[in-house]
Amino acid sequence: MTAACIHHRATGKRNFLEIAVKAADFLDRTFRSPESPIGRSAICPSHYMGLIDLGRLTQNQRYLQLAKTLIEQRDRVVEGTDDNQDRVPFRNQRQVVGHAVRANYLYAGVADLVAETGDRVLLQTLQTLWDDAASSKVYITGACGALFDGASPDGSSAQKTISRTHQAYGRHYQLPNSTAHNESCATIGNILWNWRMLQLTGEAKYTDMLERSLYNGLLATVSLDGSSYFYTNTLRQLDTMPVELRWSRERRPYISCYCCPPNIVRTIAQTQQYAYSKSKEGGLWVHLYGSNRYQSVDNNGSKIELSQESAYPWNGKVKIRVVESPKNEWPLRLRIPDWANQTTMKVNGVAEAGPFLPGTYAPINRNWKQGDQIEIDFPMPVQFIESHPLVEENRNQIAVQRGPLVYCLESRDLPIDKHLLSTTLSLDETCEPVPNPTLPGIITLRTKALYRPSSNWQGALYRPWSREPLESFETQLVPYFAWGNRGASEMSVWIPTKPH
Repeated sequence: MTAACIHHRATGKRNFLEIAVKAADFLDRTFRSPESPIGRSAICPSHYMGLIDLGRLTQNQRYLQLAKTLIEQRDRVVEGTDDNQDRVPFRNQRQVVGHAVRANYLYAGVADLVAETGDRVLLQTLQTLWDDAASSKVYITGACGALFDGASPDGSSAQKTISRTHQAYGRHYQLPNSTAHNESCATIGNILWNWRMLQLTGEAKYTDMLERSLYNGLLATVSLDGSSYFYTNTLRQLDTMPVELRWSRERRPYISCYCCPPNIVRTIAQTQQYAYSKSKEGGLWVHLYGSNRYQSVDNNGSKIELSQESAYPWNGKVKIRVVESPKNEWPLRLRIPDWANQTTMKVNGVAEAGPFLPGTYAPINRNWKQGDQIEIDFPMPVQFIESHPLVEENRNQIAVQRGPLVYCLESRDLPIDKHLLSTTLSLDETCEPVPNPTLPGIITLRTKALYRPSSNWQGALYRPWSREPLESFETQLVPYFAWGNRGASEMSVWIPTKPH
């Protein structure tokens, strides 16, 4: 349905659209008076978004009403499960649970419905669920769905309510690295959900999550040459694993569960739609940065055209030039990313008064004229990131981030006699951004690592700790999205740290 709507907008043709209309009409007849036994037909419910897309395009209110009916029908499911998010009525849900793709598509579809109906209770539920996910269940890469298999509700005293969950959000702070599932489509669902939450609220935290997912979780799913794909996306890969995992730990040109590759490609293709927004109040919102050209009209039909020049995400300097503008005064709202401290801004060479707070939109309201230029400088120092102490797998480890990009350590960048699990980073060492010939066009971080020689464990589970001296050597960190493009390699986002 969504594809048919986009095809019609792009070509003006109705041949594909008519097929989607027939499918929607069939669903409308089938579910107009739905009974409980067919209420569980909403596996991976992307058709919620599709129906609302179709309703918006055709102005047929039946499709919008059908989406509402399908979402409400979930509450009538008998003996539902957390795996399909139908154990608890939607408006009563307070925690993100179950199959991560199903969950994120559900939340995106409900957000579309809120945009059409203004249902404040549904919006509050979505905000509560987002807070739950963002504060305890999403990886630093913006990926989600930590578990290959789990059980939910975890540890319930009413054991009959516990059911198997698959590709699932786990319990709070349950974010394993080596066995992370993180299906590519779950990351895409996270992008779809956050885009809609941004449209509903105008809050920058949703754009920050969207950007994190785009640059890290999404781009890591496809090789740099665009020919092979991950189904699952781990944050640590080791040659010797204590468990056999279901899916390949290398990108493949063909995946038997074929949803991910086309979903990845279409998401990359539509990323341009996330860069800017207009609002009913007037003005233009700038969400994402990078060289581009924007052309549209304002609410009165007057032309707006901007050009943007930037090497973002490698560099935080952005120039936005007004090519054409309405005659009246209007605001330009510029996102200040949540990682961007001490941002500065100039308009036509004159400094704008700050401070520009991270995680907000900075409005600049004026009568813009052709040739006006905004210069933004987002400083991009390397940041060492720690996780909540209840994320037990990450205790005494750090991740490295520069701008919106998360970095990782690959074994290919270690001396041949050094092992990933015995490598440590010191918080006293600097990380220098440098181009690297092994990954053309990509900025890596040159640094020194420390190595603690480790004797063979020989099957031991525990042993006395030994105070061995740490050996220093030079290495580099690569953007997480670029790992695994130079042949088979071990990799880790979270790296043990030697304190100050």
